[in-house]
Amino acid sequence: MTHSSRIPIGLTSLGVYLPETIMTSADLARKTDIPLDIIKEKMGLKQKHVAAPDEHVSDMALAAARTALKKIDFDPKNLDAVIFFGSQYKDYPVWSCACKIQYELGAEKAFATEIYSLCAGFTVALRMAKGLMLDDDSMNNVLLTMGSKESHLIDYNNPRVRFMYNFGDGGAAVLLQKGVEKNVVLETHNITAGFFSKHVKVLDGGSVNPVSQLSCNPDSGKLEVIDSDEMKEHLDPITFDNFINVVKTALLKSGKSLADLDFLAPIHFKRSLYESILHEFGLNENQSFYLEDYGHIQAADQIIALCEAEKRGLLKDGAIVALLAAGTGYTWGSTILQWGNA
Repeated sequence: MTHSSRIPIGLTSLGVYLPETIMTSADLARKTDIPLDIIKEKMGLKQKHVAAPDEHVSDMALAAARTALKKIDFDPKNLDAVIFFGSQYKDYPVWSCACKIQYELGAEKAFATEIYSLCAGFTVALRMAKGLMLDDDSMNNVLLTMGSKESHLIDYNNPRVRFMYNFGDGGAAVLLQKGVEKNVVLETHNITAGFFSKHVKVLDGGSVNPVSQLSCNPDSGKLEVIDSDEMKEHLDPITFDNFINVVKTALLKSGKSLADLDFLAPIHFKRSLYESILHEFGLNENQSFYLEDYGHIQAADQIIALCEAEKRGLLKDGAIVALLAAGTGYTWGSTILQWGNA
């Protein structure tokens, strides 16, 4: 595999939106009866943002999009596409969030569409948007935006979903521009193990269990794990290797090696896994950003990590950055960026 020299696709602006309400690790300990030190040290969570009841996915995605565009004074009328890549749990169960965002932004000439790959969504959206832009001469400015309110899908009395107690809410967006050599998007690699599609789901409201047949149980519509023992038995032996392999393969596709890697922007996961991955890549904690003050905000994690790293001066011109993600189902993904001005 070799890196093809083509027109650069630059990630020219980032935007993040976070709800005002915060759930602290102490709040979570009280809700779950999990010891505070386990939440802070093992789960790696100090706090997370939680959306208000009247604060919806489209609101958060739109706010993040506006922030990204405003940063570089970009007129939405010049957008060629608006792509929503966030949560499937949106304002309405069957509905185009992307179309609302396109309309509210005033992106009159942009077409709008949606890409879903759960928490691996940013790597998949970057991969598909880059391909679209290189394939179509008319696609020069593409907005990727997302929102997630999945903390509201968690039943904190359900120990089977304990690994999802870190779910927080928010929105994130990036602007991609063709021919701009700034934060250039290199290559992406994804791995899917579809065996896990049966394990994590909201059971209510689809064609199997239609809304018309649901009871008034207040716990209906929450995320559930089907056979958590089976999931763990099969997932634990492969998840670390798949995280490592997607990064190594994305680097190879980009004409780079592990020795070139300068920074890792991962999803939020337990601290021990984070430390093991950093060690495997030969990176220290100044070459990454751990989302202990945010938790896991679906496909927004890597964008938040990039924003925080940029704010802290952790990203230098020419740095090779790996975005790292995984989404239940199960899909792992990594996209390589060459940060700064080429």
